[in-house]
Amino acid sequence: MPAIEYRGQSYSTAPDETVLDALLRHGIEAPHSCKVGTCGSCMMRAETGVIPVSAQVGMRDSWKAQRYFLPCICRPESDLSITEVGSDAQVGATIGALELLSADVLCVRLACDAPIELLRAGQYVTLVREGGLARSYSVASLPKGCDIELHVRRIASGRMSGWLHEQARVGDRLSVLGPSGDCFYVPGDTAQPMLLVGTGTGLAPLLGIVHDALQQKHQGPIHLFHGALTRGGLYLVDRLRQLAAEHANFEYVPAVLNGDGADGIEVGTIDQVILRRFPKLNGWRAYICGDPAIVQLLKKKVFLAGVASRDIHADPFLAAK
Repeated sequence: MPAIEYRGQSYSTAPDETVLDALLRHGIEAPHSCKVGTCGSCMMRAETGVIPVSAQVGMRDSWKAQRYFLPCICRPESDLSITEVGSDAQVGATIGALELLSADVLCVRLACDAPIELLRAGQYVTLVREGGLARSYSVASLPKGCDIELHVRRIASGRMSGWLHEQARVGDRLSVLGPSGDCFYVPGDTAQPMLLVGTGTGLAPLLGIVHDALQQKHQGPIHLFHGALTRGGLYLVDRLRQLAAEHANFEYVPAVLNGDGADGIEVGTIDQVILRRFPKLNGWRAYICGDPAIVQLLKKKVFLAGVASRDIHADPFLAAK
């Protein structure tokens, strides 16, 4: 079986084993999160050996040319000599501000050492702590110079979210890898109606997309639905209502599964809330973010309501501890 050389040591691989699984089996603390090739947090560079085409799926061309690949989906076909990503794929960052948005959602503002190349609001980046712990979070702000805003939900026993919520302080250092993901605004037809749906911190990328669309003078209606189990799961309600008051083509609809409908909050499952208002979505563009099961359900629902598959952009959030 192929061998992996890493940090001067050689490690064996088992049949059909990925590079990441081989490293972890040998006790190597390799950065990783989703383990399915989505988040990009495990990315490494192959110094020698043949990289399987499947191990570079979805990566930007410049990274492919520099022999970056995703170990979590790489089943080596030959011996590989690998190393960590370089400064061309990640930048250092300082925590500039930490602000609780709700009982379990923290706004993390980062000042990066340099602008993140090709970053678009709505994409996600991967935070990497000293020691290799890595987790991915969506960008909630318009990229302005070197500053970005992330929304981090506290996950039970979550190593990164727990650290950010309980121990991190302004001035702490991290590395930022990315960007990744195709959930971002593309001008196209500026009159096209837009549907944005998120649950939990799925609001974060949608907030960035809304700001981007408004900045680029999107003329069509923009409808943002944010769902939660209860009123306590909603956040930035006042901020979004103010944004809606300032832009005639933007509507914000908060919704809860359990509640009494007070304060203008819709009640019901998020798909019911949407389809009550808009049973036909022919010609619309849709962005859907949040819990994977809900994202999958909503993709089906909006497609059946008329949104073309090419106009459905989704970002399911895969929780990792």
